Amino acid sequence: MAHNAELGRRGEQLAVDHLESRGMRVVARNWRCRLGEVDIVARDGGDTVFVEVKTRTSHDYGHPFEAITPIKLARLRRLAIAWCEATDAPASRIRIDAVAVLAPAESPALIEHLEGIS
Repeated sequence: MAHNAELGRRGEQLAVDHLESRGMRVVARNWRCRLGEVDIVARDGGDTVFVEVKTRTSHDYGHPFEAITPIKLARLRRLAIAWCEATDAPASRIRIDAVAVLAPAESPALIEHLEGIS
Protein backbone atom coordinates (compact mmCIF):
# COMPACT_ATOMS: atom_id res chain seq x y z
CA MET A 1 0.00 0.00 0.00
CA ALA A 2 2.89 2.40 0.73
CA HIS A 3 4.03 1.99 -2.87
CA ASN A 4 0.59 3.06 -4.15
CA ALA A 5 0.49 6.09 -1.85
CA GLU A 6 3.99 7.12 -2.93
CA LEU A 7 3.09 6.65 -6.59
CA GLY A 8 -0.05 8.74 -6.10
CA ARG A 9 1.90 11.56 -4.45
CA ARG A 10 4.49 11.49 -7.24
CA GLY A 11 1.74 11.57 -9.88
CA GLU A 12 -0.02 14.49 -8.20
CA GLN A 13 3.23 16.48 -8.01
CA LEU A 14 3.91 15.80 -11.70
CA ALA A 15 0.35 16.92 -12.46
CA VAL A 16 0.84 20.14 -10.45
CA ASP A 17 4.10 20.84 -12.29
CA HIS A 18 2.33 20.24 -15.62
CA LEU A 19 -0.62 22.50 -14.77
CA GLU A 20 1.63 25.30 -13.53
CA SER A 21 3.75 25.04 -16.68
CA ARG A 22 0.56 25.72 -18.64
CA GLY A 23 -0.07 28.90 -16.65
CA MET A 24 -2.59 27.53 -14.18
CA ARG A 25 -2.34 28.49 -10.49
CA VAL A 26 -2.89 25.69 -7.98
CA VAL A 27 -4.99 26.91 -5.03
CA ALA A 28 -5.62 23.62 -3.18
CA ARG A 29 -4.37 20.06 -3.08
CA ASN A 30 -6.14 17.05 -1.60
CA TRP A 31 -9.13 19.11 -0.45
CA ARG A 32 -11.48 16.94 1.60
CA CYS A 33 -15.01 17.18 2.87
CA ARG A 34 -17.68 14.64 3.85
CA LEU A 35 -18.36 13.94 0.14
CA GLY A 36 -14.80 12.91 -0.71
CA GLU A 37 -11.59 14.46 -1.97
CA VAL A 38 -10.51 16.67 -4.86
CA ASP A 39 -6.91 16.03 -5.93
CA ILE A 40 -6.17 19.53 -7.23
CA VAL A 41 -8.09 22.80 -7.41
CA ALA A 42 -6.57 25.37 -9.75
CA ARG A 43 -7.37 28.66 -11.44
CA ASP A 44 -7.12 28.92 -15.21
CA GLY A 45 -7.90 32.50 -16.10
CA GLY A 46 -11.42 33.07 -14.77
CA ASP A 47 -12.17 29.36 -14.39
CA THR A 48 -11.92 27.31 -11.23
CA VAL A 49 -10.67 23.90 -12.31
CA PHE A 50 -11.13 20.68 -10.35
CA VAL A 51 -8.55 18.14 -11.43
CA GLU A 52 -8.71 14.37 -10.96
CA VAL A 53 -5.27 12.77 -11.19
CA LYS A 54 -4.83 9.09 -12.04
CA THR A 55 -1.33 7.62 -11.91
CA ARG A 56 -0.18 4.21 -13.09
CA THR A 57 3.20 2.58 -13.71
CA SER A 58 1.96 0.73 -16.81
CA HIS A 59 -1.12 0.04 -18.91
CA ASP A 60 -1.46 -3.44 -17.38
CA TYR A 61 -4.81 -2.47 -15.84
CA GLY A 62 -5.87 -0.14 -18.64
CA HIS A 63 -5.29 3.53 -19.31
CA PRO A 64 -5.45 5.74 -16.20
CA PHE A 65 -8.42 7.67 -17.64
CA GLU A 66 -10.43 4.44 -17.67
CA ALA A 67 -10.62 4.67 -13.86
CA ILE A 68 -12.73 7.84 -14.13
CA THR A 69 -16.22 6.40 -14.23
CA PRO A 70 -19.56 8.22 -14.57
CA ILE A 71 -20.03 7.72 -10.82
CA LYS A 72 -16.64 9.35 -10.16
CA LEU A 73 -17.56 12.28 -12.43
CA ALA A 74 -20.84 12.79 -10.60
CA ARG A 75 -18.97 12.87 -7.28
CA LEU A 76 -16.45 15.37 -8.70
CA ARG A 77 -19.31 17.65 -9.74
CA ARG A 78 -20.74 17.50 -6.20
CA LEU A 79 -17.28 18.13 -4.73
CA ALA A 80 -16.79 21.16 -6.99
CA ILE A 81 -20.01 22.68 -5.70
CA ALA A 82 -19.06 21.85 -2.10
CA TRP A 83 -15.64 23.49 -2.53
CA CYS A 84 -17.21 26.64 -3.99
CA GLU A 85 -19.67 26.80 -1.08
CA ALA A 86 -16.96 26.17 1.53
CA THR A 87 -14.63 28.83 0.12
CA ASP A 88 -17.26 31.35 -1.04
CA ALA A 89 -15.77 31.04 -4.53
CA PRO A 90 -18.08 31.87 -7.43
CA ALA A 91 -19.45 28.69 -8.97
CA SER A 92 -20.35 30.24 -12.32
CA ARG A 93 -17.19 29.17 -14.17
CA ILE A 94 -16.05 25.78 -13.04
CA ARG A 95 -14.42 23.03 -15.07
CA ILE A 96 -13.46 19.45 -14.36
CA ASP A 97 -10.23 18.20 -15.89
CA ALA A 98 -8.35 14.92 -15.69
CA VAL A 99 -4.63 14.29 -15.72
CA ALA A 100 -3.26 10.82 -16.45
CA VAL A 101 0.29 10.12 -15.37
CA LEU A 102 2.05 7.03 -16.68
CA ALA A 103 5.13 6.76 -14.48
CA PRO A 104 7.21 3.63 -15.09
CA ALA A 105 9.97 3.16 -12.53
CA GLU A 106 12.85 3.30 -15.04
CA SER A 107 11.55 5.87 -17.56
CA PRO A 108 10.39 9.48 -17.63
CA ALA A 109 6.72 10.01 -16.86
CA LEU A 110 4.18 10.61 -19.61
CA ILE A 111 1.44 13.12 -18.81
CA GLU A 112 -1.90 13.56 -20.57
CA HIS A 113 -4.34 16.34 -19.71
CA LEU A 114 -8.00 16.38 -20.72
CA GLU A 115 -9.90 19.63 -20.16
CA GLY A 116 -13.61 19.82 -19.49
CA ILE A 117 -14.37 16.14 -19.06
CA SER A 118 -17.71 16.84 -17.40
